[in-house]
Amino acid sequence: MFTGLIEELGVLRGVTGGGEKMELNIGASRIMDDLKIGDSVAVNGVCLTATALGNQHFTVDVMPQTYRNTNLKDLRTGSKLNLERAMAAGGRFGGHIVQGHVDGTGQIRSVKRDQNAVVFEIAPEKKALFKYIIPKGSITVDGISLTVAWAEGEGFAVSIIPHTLGETLLGFKRPGDTVNLECDVLGKYVDHLLHYRAEPGNDAEGHDSKISAEFLAANGFL
Repeated sequence: MFTGLIEELGVLRGVTGGGEKMELNIGASRIMDDLKIGDSVAVNGVCLTATALGNQHFTVDVMPQTYRNTNLKDLRTGSKLNLERAMAAGGRFGGHIVQGHVDGTGQIRSVKRDQNAVVFEIAPEKKALFKYIIPKGSITVDGISLTVAWAEGEGFAVSIIPHTLGETLLGFKRPGDTVNLECDVLGKYVDHLLHYRAEPGNDAEGHDSKISAEFLAANGFL
């Protein structure tokens, strides 16, 4: 699990493999302090596993599903990368719950300055993601924990403070660029459970549940 607080900007040293499989060699410094083979690292918001370590660099594999559904396929040698190690058990929870399981990509429509902030308007590739994108809700953009400023039509916006702009990949993004999006996991679970329980026979023991809103209200729970 991650929090969406980027630890450092890494750089892609090289890509090997072909087709829809990739092996990325990533240069880093800060996160190398205690990184071990088998550890999880969020790379542009994608949870990947360190498979080899070197002097100020590490290697990860990208499988076909990840290749197809993220912007990692657009990487080139020299590309900058948002990096975050998995959250330590005793660490501060400064962002929100981030799994590193990208829901889809989005295209940056515009980048506009608003006094000391920079507003990014983003259009998700999958329109179905909009049910999880709500104003003042959380969203992860290229691994960065952000708050949705507004969401309407076919896009949403996030307002970026100078610190985030200077310490993450967003400082290098321009209109037309693609970003990885991960919606709030809590919303996804709630949506799944509501739809699952709405189907006859889909309770935990395989029979229709007798619990309803009326039952809960009558017994003082609502």
